[in-house]
Amino acid sequence: MIPNPLRDPRDRRLPRVPEPCALVVFGITGDLARKKLLPAVYDLANRGLLPTNFALLGFARRDWEDQDFAELSREAARQHARTPWREEVWERLAGNVHFVQGSFDDDDAFDQLAATLQDLEGSHGIGGNAAFYLSIPPAMFPTVLKQMERTGMADSTPDRWRRVVVEKPFGEDLPSSRELNELVDSVFSAQDVFRIDHYLGKETVQNLLALRFANSLFEPIWNAQNVDSVQITMAEDVGIGGRAQFYEKTGAARDVLQNHLLQLLALTAMEEPVEFSAEEIRTEKLKVLRAVSLPDDLETFAIRGQYEQGWLAGQRANGYQQEEGVDPESTTETFAAVRLGVETRRWAGVPFYLRTGKRLPRRVTEIALVFKRAPHLPFADTDTEELGNNQLVVRVQPDEGVTLKFGSKVPGSVMEVRDVSMDFLYGEQFTEASPEAYERLLLDVLLGDATLFPRNAEVEASWAVIDPLEEFWAGTTPHPYRAGEWGPRAADEMLAAENRRWRRP
Repeated sequence: MIPNPLRDPRDRRLPRVPEPCALVVFGITGDLARKKLLPAVYDLANRGLLPTNFALLGFARRDWEDQDFAELSREAARQHARTPWREEVWERLAGNVHFVQGSFDDDDAFDQLAATLQDLEGSHGIGGNAAFYLSIPPAMFPTVLKQMERTGMADSTPDRWRRVVVEKPFGEDLPSSRELNELVDSVFSAQDVFRIDHYLGKETVQNLLALRFANSLFEPIWNAQNVDSVQITMAEDVGIGGRAQFYEKTGAARDVLQNHLLQLLALTAMEEPVEFSAEEIRTEKLKVLRAVSLPDDLETFAIRGQYEQGWLAGQRANGYQQEEGVDPESTTETFAAVRLGVETRRWAGVPFYLRTGKRLPRRVTEIALVFKRAPHLPFADTDTEELGNNQLVVRVQPDEGVTLKFGSKVPGSVMEVRDVSMDFLYGEQFTEASPEAYERLLLDVLLGDATLFPRNAEVEASWAVIDPLEEFWAGTTPHPYRAGEWGPRAADEMLAAENRRWRRP
C-alpha cells in the first residue's frame, strides 16, 4: 500500500482504515458475538472504517449455510447497532459474511476453516491478513489454539499478519494465567496477542489520559500532597442473569476486580509516559500494578458480600442463592471491596478503595479523587458545616463525563459555604456520539494498535494482587446485603475505620 505523502502518520485526527483483512469469530452464536461483536462490525462499516476488501467468518457447531449465518448477523446488527440502520451498508457487508460449521476438536472442520480463509484471499482480496476472536469459554482456548497451530492459521509472515483476541478472564489465578499466557505465546508472537478488556475501550477511560496529561490544571495536584483518598466504583443493578455456571466459579473479585478495576487504578495512578504509544503506556501501567500493596488487616479492609432478596426499582429481586443454576449453599461473592496502596513517591500513604457489586441501587462506574481539606479555614465552624472534601469524579458510565465538586457561598446576606458541582457531559459537549467499547477495540485489533490492551505482565501483576485476597476469603462466608443496598455494612465500616465514607454515586 502506497502511503499518502501529504499525511503525517502521527496525525490521529483523521480516521484510520485497516488493511484488507478477515475477522474470524469462534463462538459466533454466543451472546457476546450477537450483542457486541456483530453490531460493532456493522457500526464500523457504517462509519466507513472497514476496508473495502473485508470478510467476516463465523465458526460454531450450528449446522448453517452462509445465508443462515448472514440472516442471524443481520438481525443481531439491526437490533443492537449504535448507528442508524442503513440497508445499503448491510447489503455490501452481507456479501462478505461466511460461516464454517464444526466443533473445536474436529480436525476436518479446522482444515475447512483454513481452506476457506485461503479461498477468501483470492475471492475477497484480503491479502492473507486475519484476526481471530476467541469468543469462547477459557477452557476451550487450548483446543482452539492447538488447532490453529496445526493448520498454520496462526502463522504470520512478512507478507501477512495474523492476530488473536483473547476475552477475559485471563486464567483463574496467577499459575493458570501464566499457563494460558505461555500457551498463547507459543502459538502467536507477543505483538500479535490482544487481551481484550472492554472497559479500556470506553471513551471516558481514554479521556482520563487526556485529562491528566493534556492539561496543566490537574497534574500538579494529582498526588499524595493533595489527595486524601481515591475511590473506584463499578456498580451494577442487575443480577447474574444466565451466567450462573460462570459466576459460581468466578465471583466478583475475579470477574471485575482483577481486570476492570485494577486497570482503572493503573490509569489513575500511572506516571506520564514519554510518548503516547502502546509500549510506553503499558510500561507505566505495569509499574503501578507492581507497586500495589495489600493491607495488613485483611479482615477489616478486604470485604466480600452476597446479595439477598430485596427490592430494586420497585420490583422484588431474588437473592443470589435463589438464582437459577446457583448452589443454594453457595459462598460465591457478588460484592467485593478492598483497600489498596500504591507504593510510589506520588501515592505513598493514599488509600485506593475499590468496590464492585451486583444488585446495587444503580448502574454506575466512576473514579473519584477525594482531596484533602484546606489546612485552615478563616470562616466560623457554623459557616462551613455543609462543606465536604473537594472531589474530582470521572464518570465512566452511564453519564460519561467529569464532575468537579467544590465549596461555594450560598447566595444571601449570611455567610454559608456548601458543596456545589461543575459538570462536563460528553453528550452535551460533543455532537458525535462516543463509539461502543467493542467498536473501538475491534478497530484497534485490525489496525494492530495495542495501546488499550493489557499485556502478559500486567495480567500476571493483577493476579498477584487478587490471589492473596482469594486465599484469605477461602472457606469464609460473604457478608449478606439486600438487593437494592450499596453492599454489606462491613464495607461502610471499612472506610469508617479510617474516618472516611463511601461517596454516593
